[in-house]
Amino acid sequence: MEGLGLVLLLLAMVLLGQPLFVMMGAVTGYCFLFMGDGNMKGIIEDVFYAADKEILLAIPLFILAGNLMTHGSIARRLIRLGASLTAPIPSGLAVAAVISCGIFAAISGSSPVTLIAIGGIMYPALKKAGYDPNFAMGILSSGGTLGIIIPPSIPMIIYAIMVGVSVMDLFIAGVGPGLLLLTALIIYSVVRGWGMQRGKWESKEILSSIKEGVLALMMPGVILGGIYSGFFTATESAAVAVLYAILVEVLIHRDLKISKLPEILTESAEMLGTLFLILLLAVSLNKFMTFENIPQTLVEKLSELISSKVTFLIGVNILLLIVGCVMDIMSAILVLAPLLAPMAVHYGINPIHFGIIMIVNLEIGYITPPVGVNLFVASSIFKEPLGRVIKAVSPLVIVFIVCLGLVTAIPEIALFAVKDGGKSRKVMIPDQPKESALIPLSTEQKKFIGRWTSEETGTIEITEEGAISLNPPIGKKGDNVLPKVDSAAVEILPDKITVKSDAVTKEFKIDEAPKEKDDPKKMKLNGVEYTLE
Repeated sequence: MEGLGLVLLLLAMVLLGQPLFVMMGAVTGYCFLFMGDGNMKGIIEDVFYAADKEILLAIPLFILAGNLMTHGSIARRLIRLGASLTAPIPSGLAVAAVISCGIFAAISGSSPVTLIAIGGIMYPALKKAGYDPNFAMGILSSGGTLGIIIPPSIPMIIYAIMVGVSVMDLFIAGVGPGLLLLTALIIYSVVRGWGMQRGKWESKEILSSIKEGVLALMMPGVILGGIYSGFFTATESAAVAVLYAILVEVLIHRDLKISKLPEILTESAEMLGTLFLILLLAVSLNKFMTFENIPQTLVEKLSELISSKVTFLIGVNILLLIVGCVMDIMSAILVLAPLLAPMAVHYGINPIHFGIIMIVNLEIGYITPPVGVNLFVASSIFKEPLGRVIKAVSPLVIVFIVCLGLVTAIPEIALFAVKDGGKSRKVMIPDQPKESALIPLSTEQKKFIGRWTSEETGTIEITEEGAISLNPPIGKKGDNVLPKVDSAAVEILPDKITVKSDAVTKEFKIDEAPKEKDDPKKMKLNGVEYTLE
């Protein structure tokens, strides 16, 4: 009955045309009120918990950095440098546009921002040089999507928060697929523009463009180099991006006036307002689903229907391609990632690799109707009818789907540079707690101390200091029930045990608490019986 009520609530929200943050809030409240324990206090606690994540700071900072560069001259300088270096190549100007999209994507982390910054300059230039307008629109609209797969990427940060994997690993894993897509666009541009008149290298122009664009070219090196070398974190890299953009655009290039900064800050804040509210509510809904064992139940039901990893990958790719056509990428990740990632792990798919598969799928959604964001952005900045833009990107959708197949079938494309091939990241709670986060157990809680084992789900070990370790046996059902974590803080309440880390929380409902008279001692969590070793 509660499920029917939830469906009716969603239908009512859709028919009333409510924005996503209203829908997310209504669904979360309904779940806590009618499908949970009836106490909505947990939503407030979850929102405060989610808002306390340091990685959240990276999102507004990367958006701000992208807006600063859009209003400055970095895009123009990158384009000039690219055009001077690719002049003798067939379709050299188009190749320069694609490369500029790739470099700018590595700076801004946003697809629409990349399209606006590069497309606004290159579309008139390509038309003037005699390129087919449909071809120009197609490569620019598609090149703009590189902003969400070439790191740093805002959707990658959202996925990492919702699933509980390393943002750094996701960034590193995005390099290979990003280069694959970039190369595919370059090959397509060369083939389509083979008959175009070629230029030639002019040393004077090359040197001049390098001198003018060297600071713009250094920016992705500074950001990504700092991340991959471990010199600073993903959040710190976002702050560095903002400071670098201000330093270069305001003080060195002087193409951005200080008086323009309040307008850019306002613009960035408007983009963030609803996104943050949706994200915080989604984290609360995710915690509710975890507590109610919804992902685990779906895994069990799905495993009865789908027996092989290949079948699952084919099915999930088709699903995500369809979802990308009707839902924006942030909404899709917030809603689907917590449900699909445990299923992927069940079939032996690395969650880092699955995150890249998901983002490449939804990247294609940026250029597919009816809600492809880049289609509307392109139609606006190119001043062309939407139908013509859709026709222009159609061949590139096929190119991207071929690349998606390669990324799906060959995990090494994404994982080749990830530490241990990402094997150590098959976790839902990856981060270690600080010493100060541990709260020693009370006398009443000490009955939970020890190493508890279940053949069904693995082991739980709780210490007197308030630390907990979870270790599901490899290849058993426990892979999908317990997140493997070496050490995290534990909070024991009368009705539940909560595992806390910087990334996410995992809650276990206490069905039966240990009793002193039992020998051996037993307890039941989430319907699973554990025995003290």
